[in-house]
Amino acid sequence: MSDPSFFSADSTLPVPVLVVEDEPLLQQRLRGVLLQLGYAPDALVFAASLAEARVCLAAQPMALALVDLALPDGNGMALIEQMRLEDPGLGILVVSAWSSEDAILGALRAGATGYVLKERDDLEVMLSIRSVLRGGAPIDPFIARRILQLLPQPAPVSSVAAADIAPLEEALSARESQILRLVADGMSNREIAEQLFLSRHTVECHIKRIYRKLAVPSRTRAVHEARARGLLA
Repeated sequence: MSDPSFFSADSTLPVPVLVVEDEPLLQQRLRGVLLQLGYAPDALVFAASLAEARVCLAAQPMALALVDLALPDGNGMALIEQMRLEDPGLGILVVSAWSSEDAILGALRAGATGYVLKERDDLEVMLSIRSVLRGGAPIDPFIARRILQLLPQPAPVSSVAAADIAPLEEALSARESQILRLVADGMSNREIAEQLFLSRHTVECHIKRIYRKLAVPSRTRAVHEARARGLLA
C-alpha cells in the first residue's frame, strides 16, 4: 500500500497485522513467527473470534491478515469475504488445520491470497507470510496437490500435437524432469533440496527454468501443463 501509515517506522513491513486465531498456543506461535520477520509487538492485533476480528477491523484498516477457519462463532471464510470486499488488495493468508476440498476451495473463492497448513514448521509458515508480503499467492504443497486432483483430466494428445510437443520434452533436462516429478508429489523447495542434496537456491533456479520452458506462472500450472504435454505420468 502507498499510504505511509501502513508501514512501521523502522522497516518496510506493512502494519498492522490482524491474526485471527482462537487457540492461545497457536496465537503465541504466530506471534513468534511475525516477530522473527521483524514486526514490532505493537504492530500485531489478535482476535479469537469473528466478532472480535470485526471490532478490530472497524477500529482501523489492516495491512495483512492471518486467518484460521475454525473459529468459535463461525467459519473464517465469512471474514475473508468481508475483508476482500472492503480491501481488494489486502494480503490474506489462511493458516488452518483444515485440508478438505470444501475448506480449500471455499477459502480461495472467498478471497484468500494463500493457504498454509498449521502442521507446517515455523520456517514454512514464515516463508508463506513473506510470499504474501511480496505479492505472491503461496499454496501449501499438500493443498496444491489436492487442487490438481480436482482439475479435469487432459484430453488425449493427437499425433500432430505430440509432434509439436516433442521439442519441449527434450528441452527439459534430466534434473528439471526429476524436480518436476517431486513438485508433482507435493514437495516444497526445501524438501526437494534435502532429498536431492542441493541448495534451495539451486532448486529455485531449476523451477524457474521449468516455468519458462512450460510458459507457466506457478507450481500448480507447471504440473498441470506437464501432464497435459505428457511430461509426467
